[in-house]
Amino acid sequence: MFGIGLPELAVIMVVAVIVFGPDKLPDLARQAGRLVRQLRTLADSAQNQLREELGPEYADLKLTDLDPRQAIRRHILEAMEDDDEVVAGSTTTSAGVAELAVGERPPYDDEAT
Repeated sequence: MFGIGLPELAVIMVVAVIVFGPDKLPDLARQAGRLVRQLRTLADSAQNQLREELGPEYADLKLTDLDPRQAIRRHILEAMEDDDEVVAGSTTTSAGVAELAVGERPPYDDEAT
């Protein structure tokens, strides 16, 4: 949970009791719970509105799909799966470059060097 362990959580609770006092702490916890509930409702309504406006082809859309890191990760994994499907007996590499036969010299380009 946010990289906070049990000892850190205990320290935060002790500091909260000292700063706010034991009489105000339950009220603050209730307000925090309401805030989290309202934020969750807001996010759900935004997601539903986005689905409705985009149409039926995006009915399974999640807000995490819009995260660029997730999109890049998904495309990289798809590309890796495509590379795994390359036929084992092929004479080309995964990049589409022909492999050299045993004893064959690689091509040499005078103008490139």
